[in-house]
Amino acid sequence: MRSKPVEKKKRITLTSKEISELFAEGIITVVLLLLLNVAIIVVGTSVRENSPLLVEAIYESKTAFTDAFNTDIFRSGRNFILPLFFFLDVIVLYWRLIRRYHQMQLRHIISELHYIAEGNYDHRIPFELRGDLNRVVSNINVLVDSTVAAIQDERRIEQSKDELITNVSHDIRTPLTSIIGYLGLIEDRQYHSEEELLKYTHTAYVKAKQMKSLVDDLFEYTKVRQPSVPINLVSFDMAQFVEQLAADFELEATRKGIKIETYTRPNHIEMDGDTEKLVRVFNNLLSNALKYGKGADTIRMEVEKVGTEAILTVKNNGQMIPKQALDSLFDRFYRVEESRSQETGGTGLGLAIAQSIVALHGGYIYANSTPEWTSFIIHLPLTRNNLSSTQNYG
Repeated sequence: MRSKPVEKKKRITLTSKEISELFAEGIITVVLLLLLNVAIIVVGTSVRENSPLLVEAIYESKTAFTDAFNTDIFRSGRNFILPLFFFLDVIVLYWRLIRRYHQMQLRHIISELHYIAEGNYDHRIPFELRGDLNRVVSNINVLVDSTVAAIQDERRIEQSKDELITNVSHDIRTPLTSIIGYLGLIEDRQYHSEEELLKYTHTAYVKAKQMKSLVDDLFEYTKVRQPSVPINLVSFDMAQFVEQLAADFELEATRKGIKIETYTRPNHIEMDGDTEKLVRVFNNLLSNALKYGKGADTIRMEVEKVGTEAILTVKNNGQMIPKQALDSLFDRFYRVEESRSQETGGTGLGLAIAQSIVALHGGYIYANSTPEWTSFIIHLPLTRNNLSSTQNYG
């Protein structure tokens, strides 16, 4: 997400119209309070004059307060009734003005919110407030941040879908064009011998296999990218698992003059995982090492238990991968050299599939490349409990 500009907090400045509204509110409130005070005094005087018992009770109360506090201030009702009215009037006036001021603040906040809603997503409500309004502004800004992030994520997803369609179309069109071309030659009987006919059919067959490989990888990629894809966890020995994988690739590696070595510490590492999906990860990594590790004579698979996770490394001593390419290795359809796809039939989805499978297991994968070793390092949690706490990683 692109970082938004930091806006300096400021106090809300009232317009001249709002100041006039506030002043008018104060005047009206004062007038109403004065009328209310006069009405209370008139009603109270009338009630007192028509109730001798009330007059006697008031007189006794005044005498009691005078004797208790040893002061004549309670002899006259004006000495405490008028200050009491004034105190209550000030409280009511203050409450009314603050209430109206908060309404004006809300109008400014709503105006800022409308400005953001018009498409100015880099803007945030910059007001420095107190109390509940400050929490409202903070929550609105957080909500806008979340909304902007969701919009940008949606745009990235749409762009990613467009790129996926473009790349798939390009990668399918190339072999499909060759297939149609050679089958067209056969259809028009533009061949001079059975040998030439077999050459055309063989080329079409090879191109069809490339298309099938792409479709299979694309299906696998979209399947493992689904957040609801099931993981069939079983408990297994990762050390033995790696030994078996090395044995499966030993013949192919020997043909290329490459030696596969395994190293585990400790010798027995029990962990939980979906072995079928993990086989796909290591098959992709080993296949890439055999295909693209130019000049390599050794592939080493290392497994080490560190705390609650297993660190697995597949590395070869072949040609170094350029530093600028490392960050893009796990992107869909990315190839360090475009010519490699023609030479090896690679789809550019293998490492993206491996990354998605590792993420499903709650782990992560990254690559390092030096003149000595090109390494793919995987971190996986050992147990089901660790997996459940990291399932949303990546």
